[in-house]
Amino acid sequence: MVPTQQVLSLWEEFKKFAFKGNVLNLAVAVALGTAFTNIINSLVKNVIMPLIGLLLPGEQGYLSWKITVGSAEVPYGLFLGEVVSFLIVSLALFLFIVKFLGWMMRTKKEEGPPPLTKDQELLSEIRDLLKKEQPGPA
Repeated sequence: MVPTQQVLSLWEEFKKFAFKGNVLNLAVAVALGTAFTNIINSLVKNVIMPLIGLLLPGEQGYLSWKITVGSAEVPYGLFLGEVVSFLIVSLALFLFIVKFLGWMMRTKKEEGPPPLTKDQELLSEIRDLLKKEQPGPA
């Protein structure tokens, strides 16, 4: 194969892959997921954790929660903020995927299977007739 044809063939394969609907949908989902994560992080850092900090002593709320080991400080308050953020994101995803999309899947199942096409009806009739003609085990 000529090198220019190889390059053109590679380009065509790449275009088929990159511009498929699934790849574009994935890119949109990643962008929306990133935006959603930023919103949740802001909610946790700017609303939830300061409210928790009001309930517990400390001048800066959870930001000042630290353990000092020797000369090193371990800011476990920041870690707790990330854990709360993770739990909220996980809960939101659970509610959306399992409850909302799961509900949509159940309604599709309750509708039942689609009606048979004429070809499928004829094949079913032939199958049933063949079953009737076959002798059973003696």
